[in-house]
Amino acid sequence: MSAVGFIGLGQIGAPMARKLLSWPDGLVVHDVRPEVVAKFVDRGARAADTPAEVARQAGVVSVMVRDDAQVEEVVCGPDGLLAGASPGTVLAVHSTIDETTAPRIAELAALHGVSVVDAPVSGGAAGADRGNLAVMIGGDAESFARCEEVFSHWAGLVVHAGEVGAGTRCKLARNLLHFIAFAATAEAQRLAEASGLDLRALGEIVRHTDAITGGPGAIMLRGDTAQLSPSDDWYPIFSNVRDLGEKDLALALRLGERLGVELPLGQRALRDLAAGLGVSAEVS
Repeated sequence: MSAVGFIGLGQIGAPMARKLLSWPDGLVVHDVRPEVVAKFVDRGARAADTPAEVARQAGVVSVMVRDDAQVEEVVCGPDGLLAGASPGTVLAVHSTIDETTAPRIAELAALHGVSVVDAPVSGGAAGADRGNLAVMIGGDAESFARCEEVFSHWAGLVVHAGEVGAGTRCKLARNLLHFIAFAATAEAQRLAEASGLDLRALGEIVRHTDAITGGPGAIMLRGDTAQLSPSDDWYPIFSNVRDLGEKDLALALRLGERLGVELPLGQRALRDLAAGLGVSAEVS
């Protein structure tokens, strides 16, 4: 083992890093805000003035900064991680970045004998506080093995998504669902508001039932998105989901039409639900 490093002690990074204060060989931290670093030093962490200094002391370094530009600066800048990292160091980028950034940085790091994994997280500040984030890792098997134990301190689910870049692609797909669902939520709220309903009560119902059913993730059970044969074991299950969904969507759209509420996402969902589930009527 060696010390672990953490750069970026923000809303999610700070609780992630706190879970590493008990790491046997110590935690080295860096942030542009000295007052935040001081709180970690008070609890036993070592402070570093630059990312390069973090890399000189740590074998696995986590980077949780805002965007691609900050990742580039932290890793490749004059005082960046590559300026201080020894061969064999693993740099883990937890930021949600462009899917081309981590592979490009990994190629540069390889010239120094340093490995890069893209390891974005899902679960937000609440998941970080509980040590129950999901982390999706893109990198080679050896780098994944080096990171897995470190990440298990703050993650409840550690997934090796594939080669460098796969972690980011996984996160982008996950967040696509997340924010489309937010847009659909707004549409449902408009319908509920026009119907004279209490939106807070509706929110309680959604949170309660999604905790039971698993929400959209409940149908993510297949290994591909191909249309299903009627002989497939999944066919009757997803056909039932289609039938119920199309019935309920049609009823909601009818209500929206009566109330004068436009529901474009609802219309798209009714149109595409069967094909998305793999049980289009055309399949025989």
